[in-house]
Amino acid sequence: MKSLGSIRRSFAPWADPASKPFISFRNVTKKFGDFTAVDDLSLNIYTREFFALLGASGCGKSTLLRMLAGFEQPTSGEIILDGQNLAGIPPYRRPVNMMFQSYALFPHMTVENNIAFGLKQDGMSKADIAERVQQMLKLVKLEKFSKRKPHQLSGGQRQRVALARSLAKRPKVLLLDEPLGALDKKLREETQFELMDLQQELGLTFVVVTHDQEEAMTMADRIAVMSHGKVVQVATPAEIYEAPNSRFVADFIGDVNLFDGTVTGAEAGFVQLETTGGIPIRMMSPDCFAKGMRVAVAIRPEKIRIGRQAPAHAPMNTAEGEIWDIGYLGDMTVFHIRLKDGGVVKASTLNAVRAIEDPLGYDQEVWISFGDDAGVVLKD
Repeated sequence: MKSLGSIRRSFAPWADPASKPFISFRNVTKKFGDFTAVDDLSLNIYTREFFALLGASGCGKSTLLRMLAGFEQPTSGEIILDGQNLAGIPPYRRPVNMMFQSYALFPHMTVENNIAFGLKQDGMSKADIAERVQQMLKLVKLEKFSKRKPHQLSGGQRQRVALARSLAKRPKVLLLDEPLGALDKKLREETQFELMDLQQELGLTFVVVTHDQEEAMTMADRIAVMSHGKVVQVATPAEIYEAPNSRFVADFIGDVNLFDGTVTGAEAGFVQLETTGGIPIRMMSPDCFAKGMRVAVAIRPEKIRIGRQAPAHAPMNTAEGEIWDIGYLGDMTVFHIRLKDGGVVKASTLNAVRAIEDPLGYDQEVWISFGDDAGVVLKD
């Protein structure tokens, strides 16, 4: 029997041309007066996928989720769920449930009554409700807290009650709107993995809205990065981090160094350029760039090497600078290095050993370097 981890690693229905999407947004636009919140957006989500809508406030991600839930109607376009056009179908008749950041628990009800609320509204028998509630309590590991009220629970426990209530009606899709925003950092990180395990155990489709990049990168099978009502890139977390398709995505996801420059030459699979600060760079690229074209090279801090001496392959992909700032983060150390041209490069190193002899310090002159496979060349 495969483990949940191995199932997750092999899960990629979007790569199979024969796979049909479970949810389709087809040329969806949503306007509020003169403001366009979602702009001619098309997007496919597949059965059992954990999908994240990621973007800054006002990018349209929550509006997209609310249209799927039925709380808002598209100005134009179609939303298809499991082959059914959702136009005109009210929220309570859609096979989806939504979990809000505030959890929206009833303060006067016990945990079990909060979970049972939607089932009672649907007219389920008392015996079936009791059985379903016990299933949900066991699922979220809250059997011992069934008689407590929300104010008697921790933030993480309230979050699990809200999750159990959302799952009790057995929706085909669970929508999560900033579900972990009210939790502290440590509990949020723990809950991310709990949600992943739960989603895979139940085999449901989860769609989460978040502005937290780490949250999306940790939980999602795929991420849609949104900006100004449009999808900028849809890909797996690794693809978005390692191969962003635009300057916006590279800068939005994680830390990145962006070297602006002009193409000076090209050969099979490689691009040569000179940055505005005069640094010659040679970088692998599957794309073609004409001589004289303005481009940017995106390189993550962990791909930047720091040394006291000029690398053997200098001057290509190297630059001299001075350590301007140091941040010790426990598992890693981050260096801000001011280059001779005045630009600042961020580099990070793992603290793999307990102590380092002769560590790098402030104002120390150093050389940075990076391989020709360290970055991505992007059109400016």
